[in-house]
Amino acid sequence: MKLLVAIFLGVLINVSVHAEDISDVESTQVSEDGTKDELVVNSEIENLKNEVLELNSELFVLEEDLLFSANTQVSVFVSVDVDSLFELDSVQLKIDDKVVSNYLYSAREAGSLKRGGIQRLYLGNLTSGDHELTAFFIGRGPNKRDFKRAVSEVVNKTESAKFIELKIVGNVSKEQPDFIVKVWE
Repeated sequence: MKLLVAIFLGVLINVSVHAEDISDVESTQVSEDGTKDELVVNSEIENLKNEVLELNSELFVLEEDLLFSANTQVSVFVSVDVDSLFELDSVQLKIDDKVVSNYLYSAREAGSLKRGGIQRLYLGNLTSGDHELTAFFIGRGPNKRDFKRAVSEVVNKTESAKFIELKIVGNVSKEQPDFIVKVWE
């Protein structure tokens, strides 16, 4: 955290130095009637804005790397098959009996998932070793009946990033949805 504050202060100092440089340039570029050339000033301001945006994006990437380093990072995604026989309302995710995410879906979001979208439900850090992942799905099943199901899986976290998909698929033979945990390697 101290590193991020130091970097941020460095960015602010860098921006203020550039602002002073712009004011020096502005003072030297005066037209014959004594007014500043607005095009030059606007151009310098745009350049400064672009530099600040670049620095901001670099800081964001650095923050992601620091907070969620590759050797401890875990990402959990939710996907729904087209023929899932299930209308998703909400998902609760627990890792090692600790609730890490609750998500309530709007009709638009649930529709996007049914059309093939994937949502990142959780991004966090886990130590290496075995962790129990439990997901609770609430929605409406066949015949518009309320439906609540849970799926649980022990996931072995290694030294690399771990990507886990919670997939809702339709089981036509049982006329019910199935909930699958898929660990991507």
